[in-house]
Amino acid sequence: MKILALKGDGIGPEIVDCTIKVLNKISNKFKFNLDIIYSDIGFSALEKNKTTFPNLILKLCEEVDGIILGPVDHNNYPPEREGGLNPSGLLRTKLNLFSNIRPAKSFKGTKCILDKIDLVIVRENTEGFYADRNMFSGNGELEIEEGTGISIRKITRKASEKIAKRGFEIAKQMNKNKKINVHAIHKANVLRLTDGIFLKACRKISKHYPEIEYHEMLVDAATAHIVRKPEQFDVLITTNMFGDILSDLASELSGSLGLSGSLNVGDSIPMAQAQHGAAIDIMNKGIANPISLIFSVAMLLKWLGKQKCQTEFIKANELVFKVIENILEENKYLTPDLGGTSSSQTLTDHIIDKIENYE
Repeated sequence: MKILALKGDGIGPEIVDCTIKVLNKISNKFKFNLDIIYSDIGFSALEKNKTTFPNLILKLCEEVDGIILGPVDHNNYPPEREGGLNPSGLLRTKLNLFSNIRPAKSFKGTKCILDKIDLVIVRENTEGFYADRNMFSGNGELEIEEGTGISIRKITRKASEKIAKRGFEIAKQMNKNKKINVHAIHKANVLRLTDGIFLKACRKISKHYPEIEYHEMLVDAATAHIVRKPEQFDVLITTNMFGDILSDLASELSGSLGLSGSLNVGDSIPMAQAQHGAAIDIMNKGIANPISLIFSVAMLLKWLGKQKCQTEFIKANELVFKVIENILEENKYLTPDLGGTSSSQTLTDHIIDKIENYE
């Protein structure tokens, strides 16, 4: 298995290094070949190549089985004309990673706000209210006169049907000893045309999955219901921006963004990416929590395992989650964001030790 590692900005290099150490231990335990190649993106690439996203990156992506993307600080990049490209957005669109899969689950031992969250948000990744990825050419935001801007939101039937199918397929694979719920999250009472297209696509796809309970909910109501009664949700299918916001809410309610994995995937290559940002304020302090990215890589392993019929990848995924769940329940060796005092390296070493000794 060949993996492209892109360390990114801020705490990115620290948590990518921790994650690679865990991945190496997992590959040794389950005896699968692992080849990691590295390339610069973000500020380090800008300094060397005058761009945050060198052309070489997309070429390398054609040669690997999966990608690990560290957090990027693209909000502080220079303008695009000066090389400040968004690596995350470009990888999602250029590789057609149309789905962003974000589980949120409360773990014993953590200071979660709600202890009944166990859901997955399946977010469309390539269009919507994202100015850098919804136009054939140019940016989706326009300043029509000084002080007046317009933001364009593109929603297509094709992309909506693809994300709906992905969401229902994820729901179909769930095993919760009950009928699984899928909620299509929208704002069709205001965005009648675009969310109307999205809902029509979800309804069409839902007819192919009669074993799954299908519901629709306004996005503002969904925010309230996630807080009030999260156990009603299994899978939420959303357009891009709604999914981004709801997944952060669900993750914080379940404990921390630092515990939330995230997988970007289309029809082939998967990209693991921590749900949180670059956390510039704690970079180089050695206290960054690597669990979100480790979970994301475990999700990548499971995806590749099913895609390539490699059972050892699926077993590796299961072990990573079991080990970290156990560590969280013990409430030891945790980083400061989780209420502990350990360093990133101490937590990583503990995860590796648990993997080594797990029977």
